[in-house]
Amino acid sequence: MKIGKVDVLALGVHPDDIELGAGGTLLKLRASGKRIGLCDLTMGELGTRGSGKLRFVESENARKLLDADFRVNLKMADGFFELSRENKVKIVEIIRACKPDVVLCNAISDRHPDHGRGAELQKVACFLSGLRRIETNFEGIDQTGWRPKMVLHYIQDYYVKPDIIVDVTDFWEKRMESILAYSSQFYNPKNNEPETAISSKEFLDNQAGRGLQMGRYINAKYGEGFVSERPIGIELITDLL
Repeated sequence: MKIGKVDVLALGVHPDDIELGAGGTLLKLRASGKRIGLCDLTMGELGTRGSGKLRFVESENARKLLDADFRVNLKMADGFFELSRENKVKIVEIIRACKPDVVLCNAISDRHPDHGRGAELQKVACFLSGLRRIETNFEGIDQTGWRPKMVLHYIQDYYVKPDIIVDVTDFWEKRMESILAYSSQFYNPKNNEPETAISSKEFLDNQAGRGLQMGRYINAKYGEGFVSERPIGIELITDLL
């Protein structure tokens, strides 16, 4: 799958992180004509249910539902990836290859320790990508230094006060469909594997509850929240209306 210039790149440690954190936002961006790319750091091979190979297939099914331009998997070690030079460079290569204006990252802190560690790795890579003296080479694709204009973190299991909320009401059902593309991970009465923190019907109900909570803050039905570690600038106060 060819990697090219996109408007937004979404990064996730595990296949399904992106859909759970920003699926509705990505669908809305795509509907507005924006190009989007997806990048998973690991195969999620340590998950209790399914397998890395199966989750890779599921992630492609989810990509089709999100209509993303590409999805790549960096195959870092699930649970054991480090904030190493090697792993930072892997992400830098993807950023330089698709030159996004906005990058969406994992939650800064969360129940799963991979999420916070992944967020730090992703954030640092966004900065390093702009340093021209760092040389990279990726599949013959232009690797000119590139720094995204904005880096945002989506909200995952733990509640975090959002800095931005996107109205995703019109895309909520399709968002949930992209999540359920990971049939090995989420509620499926036909699955006889061990129960996990995300495999119950109640987890999906919690997803709806979080969406309703975020939506209520902005007078919409469903919303997705994001956090920025730096102030967000606007031209006019009325742009916020």
